Amino acid sequence: MSKVGGIPVEQKITELIIHMSHSHAQIARILDAERQVAVRIAQIIHAIPDAEPAFDGTDGLIESAGRINKSVVSYLNSIAELQDAMAENLELVVKELKDQDEE
Repeated sequence: MSKVGGIPVEQKITELIIHMSHSHAQIARILDAERQVAVRIAQIIHAIPDAEPAFDGTDGLIESAGRINKSVVSYLNSIAELQDAMAENLELVVKELKDQDEE
């Protein structure tokens, strides 16, 4: 039986697959959050009238702009979380490849 650092290769592969499945679950969660943001933005855009929008004065305009800003911030946070998850996943793969090259 092949070993890596005293640990069977099959166990290392199993651990790697488990870690990757957790990473993919997190990525799926992030993508779902992004989908929800896109749906909300579409709802906001759909709610804007085609001609002469009536925002109920300055207060209504400020409130609408605030909701849009919150949606954009949420979307950008989701993208940042996705990038972090992908970086962690890639870091693990690079580490495993480096360990295999050293053997």
